[in-house]
Amino acid sequence: MKNREIADLFNEIADILELRAENVFRVNAYRRGAQNIEGLSRPIEDSAAEGTLLDLPGIGKDLAAKIGEYLESGEIDYLNELRKEMPQVLLDMLRIPGIGPKTAVRLQAELGINSLEELKHAALEHRIRELPKMKAKTEENILKGLEFLSRASARTPIGVALPLAERIVDALAELPEVQKISIAGSLRRFRETVGDIDILVTSRSPEKVIAHFTHLDDVARILAEGSTKGSIVTKDKIQADLRVVEAASYGSALNYFTGSKEHNIRLREIAIQNGMKLSEYGVYKKELRVAGKTEEDVYRALGLPYIPPEIREDSGEIEAARAGTLPDLVEIEDIRGDLHCHSSYSDGAATLEEIAAAGRKKGYSYILVTDHSRSLHIANGLSPERLRKQLAEIDSINARLRGFKLLKGSEVDILPDGSLDMDEALLARLDIVYVAIHSKFKMGSDAMTKRVVRAMENPYASVLAHPTGRLIGMRDAFEIDMQEVIRAAARTGTAIEINAHPARLDLDAANCRAAAAAGVMIGIGTDTHVLSELDYMLYGIGTARRGWLTKANILNTRSARELLSILRMKRR
Repeated sequence: MKNREIADLFNEIADILELRAENVFRVNAYRRGAQNIEGLSRPIEDSAAEGTLLDLPGIGKDLAAKIGEYLESGEIDYLNELRKEMPQVLLDMLRIPGIGPKTAVRLQAELGINSLEELKHAALEHRIRELPKMKAKTEENILKGLEFLSRASARTPIGVALPLAERIVDALAELPEVQKISIAGSLRRFRETVGDIDILVTSRSPEKVIAHFTHLDDVARILAEGSTKGSIVTKDKIQADLRVVEAASYGSALNYFTGSKEHNIRLREIAIQNGMKLSEYGVYKKELRVAGKTEEDVYRALGLPYIPPEIREDSGEIEAARAGTLPDLVEIEDIRGDLHCHSSYSDGAATLEEIAAAGRKKGYSYILVTDHSRSLHIANGLSPERLRKQLAEIDSINARLRGFKLLKGSEVDILPDGSLDMDEALLARLDIVYVAIHSKFKMGSDAMTKRVVRAMENPYASVLAHPTGRLIGMRDAFEIDMQEVIRAAARTGTAIEINAHPARLDLDAANCRAAAAAGVMIGIGTDTHVLSELDYMLYGIGTARRGWLTKANILNTRSARELLSILRMKRR
């Protein structure tokens, strides 16, 4: 909890400094500190107690002092002073995609905007376009951004909800009264965002379990505390519901509360067609319960094989189950390596040696190093000279390793005209070339699609990274024709990435399924900047499973030799 709290505060400091037009390096220091703290695999309180804050990546004396101050007092005086001089509406406006610090300051100063509601009215009344250098398109983008913000605030990204749910489950699983426990709801189906957290338990002492649940450290407010259900709001302002059921109904209850609603309706229809009744309590023939203890029993009673939670969306899974053609979905154990990792050469926190050690610890055979190319200055993109130095260091490290290797790559910017931000001679030295959009997001669909397709036509473009550019809860996808992109990927032999970072999960499940149908290979990469983010592979696997992908569809289920052989076919 403290890691997230401090990361949020450092990001707020960065926002305010940006509004004050402070030095960009100072702003980025707080942003990078926030990112590194949020990505820590252990509580920051432990590092503070050990006196090792300065050993953390991106944490210097100034940031370490503020961390210590917050841990001791619950406040940061510097941030309090900044808040006094900064109208809250400016910080609120920065949450709107497309509004930068300069625009926010102008809107507040020149139109007297003091709330997001006032901003909406100003856009609807066309008062913004009357300002110098403001256009009708600006008003349109602001209204779109406000609508996006409204949608995003109603749901919680999986990257926030899943760790919280797992903490709750771990705490409850230690109770002797708990027999079985599982996450349910859309979180179990690995939806990208969730409305709330659902947890299911079997216990002979439900009141004790619920009482423990409603008094966990994460609880901010108790909504309900009954004999079979408890409901809370956490300190992260997320609702979590706990239901306690008898063991004989656990499977049917887990199925019911996992959903989706559409999938459950289809199952109930099948039950009725077979003269049975299905509910959260079990499958019944007249008054006799014939199944309910396990999910497998429920599906078996309905004449179906078990259907994995991730594809329970009434999107063809019932028909596939009946036909015996359900896919054998990819498992995290199938993954042989990570295909997207940044080092301290660009905007990552770890050295190449540390990345290699972390990869070996995870049991991987390889990790692809994908530092940014030269044009992405904000991410310390590598010049050709620095990239050559990195390639030489990778060769030196690989010469000492056995059973593991660092693959040589780069996340190369796709420039506005579709050309790549790297000379061909240097591209040829890389094992795998990721290509990605990091600028000019507001091009129209036709122009953006042509830009990306031209990049994929480059014989050295191996993988298209985070293809729609979305940031869940922060930025919508840019306008692009993904069906045309998928057709181009199939035609050119270019793979597409599932970016497993929970803020992206891009490619999404629907496009995963379309890509696989077109014969396009998929690579899963965590976009790691802090080594603990290597664990984000779990989110990428969840998205792949939602997209009906099998081991055969995924590049990094192969050995390094097989992987490179597949991708180098395009160059030949």
